Amino acid sequence: MYKTITTAATLAALLTTAAIADELRAPEDVLQGLIDDNESAYLTQSEQNIMMMPDNAALWTAEEGKDLFFEERGPNNKSLETCDLGKGPGVVDGVYVELPRFFEDTGRVMDLESRLAYCMTSIQGFSPEDPEVKRRHGSDSDMMKLQTYIANRSSGLPWNPPMDHPLEQAMRDAGEVLFYRRAGTSDFSCATCHTNTGKRIRASVLPNINEPHEWTKAISWPAYRVGHQQVRSSNHRIRGCYWQMRQPQSIPGSDAAIALMSFWTDAARGEPAILPDKKR
Repeated sequence: MYKTITTAATLAALLTTAAIADELRAPEDVLQGLIDDNESAYLTQSEQNIMMMPDNAALWTAEEGKDLFFEERGPNNKSLETCDLGKGPGVVDGVYVELPRFFEDTGRVMDLESRLAYCMTSIQGFSPEDPEVKRRHGSDSDMMKLQTYIANRSSGLPWNPPMDHPLEQAMRDAGEVLFYRRAGTSDFSCATCHTNTGKRIRASVLPNINEPHEWTKAISWPAYRVGHQQVRSSNHRIRGCYWQMRQPQSIPGSDAAIALMSFWTDAARGEPAILPDKKR
């Protein structure tokens, strides 16, 4: 009986994964669909980026991340195939649009970056100080490669972070407070730039959180930053925004950073993710 149940559960998981894989869409197709359905200066502000989306350099980063995910390495000589990102060990399809989420084994709400760091240390045996774990920024970092691969396996799927656990709801609510909280020498908040249509920083049109079709592109990280010539993560974007607001730097993996991601992902709920994106 136990073997029958296990087989049935495994088959159901495989069928679910296959169904999700059928729903994945190329990032350029997702973006074009949003442009076709909505009038937005934010979505259409860079013709060059739209044209180059099919040749996005982040897609190479994703391929390198796929190799890393299945490679046996670290002191324990293990792959990440037993890492549970929310849908079971080794499942990557559809996980990114359902993060951050609560994990029983850590008792915390975690984003992709903190969850990968946990798996790399607990499964593969890396130390938090090892460069494989500690280096978080840039296309050549292991963390960025892995994040881009996993995120790409959610492209075109709707953002759907779970809100069943009390801590998931609490983190979302805390993130909302952070988003609207004015602080720093300039008395800025995230909302200062992202609650109205048509605002700009120099040549850049800013996304409005109240326009979901804009907000889904705003939070679609990892993305290749043309100006940086690097693939960047959600945490890197938060760090950049806090620097621009002249506030203390955000710490990746902290409750504050994850809370902000919980809120901004919930704000894009139901909209298709563009993964990886290409940004200015």
